[in-house]
Amino acid sequence: MRGLAAALSLCLLFVQTQVLAQAPSDPVSWLERIATAGQRLTYSGTFIYQSGKNFETSRISHMVDAGGTEHERLEVLDGSPREVIRTNSEVRCVLPDQKLVIIDQPGGQRAFPARLPASFGSVTENYRIRKGEPSRVAGLDAQLVILEPKDDLRYGHLLWAEVQSGLLLKARTIDERGEIIEQFSFSDVKIGGEIATEAFKPRYVKDDRWRIVRAHGVEVGKEESGWMLTTPLPGYSMKSIVRRPLGRDRAEVLHLVFSDGLAAISVFIEPLAAEGAVNGTEPLAASGAINTYKRVVAGHLVTALGEVPLRALQRLGDGIEPVAR
Repeated sequence: MRGLAAALSLCLLFVQTQVLAQAPSDPVSWLERIATAGQRLTYSGTFIYQSGKNFETSRISHMVDAGGTEHERLEVLDGSPREVIRTNSEVRCVLPDQKLVIIDQPGGQRAFPARLPASFGSVTENYRIRKGEPSRVAGLDAQLVILEPKDDLRYGHLLWAEVQSGLLLKARTIDERGEIIEQFSFSDVKIGGEIATEAFKPRYVKDDRWRIVRAHGVEVGKEESGWMLTTPLPGYSMKSIVRRPLGRDRAEVLHLVFSDGLAAISVFIEPLAAEGAVNGTEPLAASGAINTYKRVVAGHLVTALGEVPLRALQRLGDGIEPVAR
């Protein structure tokens, strides 16, 4: 028995040495590894999302087929049934209770566990990045990477990545007091292997009673948008402007996205109908991890929302003005 124990110890030491040899040593390389792992790996599992006192459980499957097409299916297991099916950049959100399918190509920030952007140039400008202590998540060895904001216009982030593959196993957003804003964490996950293609097909069978809404927007240039940010928000830059339909007999909404490379703020600008006019500035509001700020200007309602501190939303929302013509 003593010989067997010694052999097992040697095997364990060999495996750990191999894993450590594959893992990057600097924290920025860890971020790059996490970002690519979530897009390239085959995995399936169950994760829990926490926002304040609310919890939600979801099951996710992800793979890249032989032709390079990325497939992902996410099913929410609590409350009203919902599933999100993604093929490359096209996302279908299926709401069976409403017999509704919303089709969009949102781009930008991706969902857990592929939450990180591909480029980290601006991330390092706005966050101090360091490695934390290794631990275990969902039964797997994980490396902690800590992103501390350099000012009060963004939250901090804690990321736990599986040591061997780099897959993000757990992500936590925290405020300046270290309190949790939101958290994703796998409770179980399988990395690698094969997943049958049936796992990525919709569960619900549609018939004539279902509605399909295409929320695709039209890209708009800065000059064409008619709006501008008069006072820059430090660390944030505009990433896109899209004009989106609001539905039958309604006007279009202008959707501007600002990002610091990790956090994102969406600003929606829509014309106000006379009977639906909102007077003055509405108070700041929070719904779980999402904060919201509304303001009326030049007959339009400006709504800024995002997983950022309220002060950042207010500064950005107050800086949006129509371009004088």
